[in-house]
Amino acid sequence: MGIIYEDAVLIKEAERADEHTVITINCPDKTGLGCDLCRIILLFGLSIARGDVSTDGKWCYLVFWVAGKPATKWSLLKKRLLDVCPRCIPSASGIFYFIPEFQQPKEPEIFLLKFWCLYDRKGLLHDVTEVLYDLELTIRRVKVYTAPDGRVMDLFFITDTRELLQTSKRRDETIKCLKLVIGDAMMSCEIEPAAAEVASCLQSYLPSSIFENIFTQPHLEQQSTSDSASIMFDNSLSPSHNLVQIFCQDHKGLIYDIMRTLKDYNIQISYGRFFSNSKGNCEMDLFIMQADGKKIVDSHKRNTLCSRLQAELAHPIKVDVVSRGPDTELLVANPVELSGRGRPLVFYDITLALNILNISIFSVEIARHRVEDREFEVYRILLDEGDCFSATRNEIKECVKKKLMGWE
Repeated sequence: MGIIYEDAVLIKEAERADEHTVITINCPDKTGLGCDLCRIILLFGLSIARGDVSTDGKWCYLVFWVAGKPATKWSLLKKRLLDVCPRCIPSASGIFYFIPEFQQPKEPEIFLLKFWCLYDRKGLLHDVTEVLYDLELTIRRVKVYTAPDGRVMDLFFITDTRELLQTSKRRDETIKCLKLVIGDAMMSCEIEPAAAEVASCLQSYLPSSIFENIFTQPHLEQQSTSDSASIMFDNSLSPSHNLVQIFCQDHKGLIYDIMRTLKDYNIQISYGRFFSNSKGNCEMDLFIMQADGKKIVDSHKRNTLCSRLQAELAHPIKVDVVSRGPDTELLVANPVELSGRGRPLVFYDITLALNILNISIFSVEIARHRVEDREFEVYRILLDEGDCFSATRNEIKECVKKKLMGWE
């Protein structure tokens, strides 16, 4: 079985504002492919309104109806989707055939972006984050320091989707774009490969007080979201598959969250349909099996998977605003895939929400933290209270959460 390579991903752009763009993927299958594709769609700021997935275990066919920004770079999106599809090789006829891959993808090289500014301003971090997003540079960690004289030093540990940051042309392009958005306030800007020990520093110790605030205290809004979600397993409809039916409140990245969970449990979707309606609800039917092609018959495994899905629907991203001495700290934690990748655009959405609230950031720390068998990316953002807040702590929390969840 084979297809022309450029036809593995087809994108039919919407002709009218009230229509959806249709993305069709027809390629060899692999466990977790749906998660990888949905992550890229989320990274490009698109929301999936409807989807149809089917596979015979070797070849898959996926269709996504998406809505998003008019300025979406569709040709670049197609290239990124092709990048995660299993590779094929050409035959003499020009048809491409599947070659299994057994090597794990290499860890991307980490670079240190460092710049000094004469002074800080509201929205500076969001502007910088937007530039890095447009350049396809992924933020792995951030440290922001404000000196007593008002000068600011920002350290961004980043990776490059294009894998070109080791070239002077790519570094110069990045610095030029940053200078345009920062302006005369920029004193210096450097990009260099990060030291070898930096990767290990991405995992850090989280104080017990922070752990209790964001991981153990119940949140009323999270409970209400969980209560509105329904997950049902049906083992009688198919002799070879489990049917999982989900009805829940829609949120940005919902399909990615579910696909990520199934990928982490090494579960394959043989057939699935999902759609969201105008009332903000999502319905989903998934026929699943284990990666070995067997049905899940162990009740403990089914219950564990169901509990994990319920938890992801209840609080895919944890948000809290707490006191750190006399100061106010915003805490955000999102789960990391077993592959080591965190949810995209989290820091972008956080800075956008704070920018809307006209709140400045004094310092930022982003690091990985493990809770039992799960790893989280934890954002600790110390807010600048110099001008006093125009919003209460609860309003800050709600605004950040709504932006992260896409509840505009």
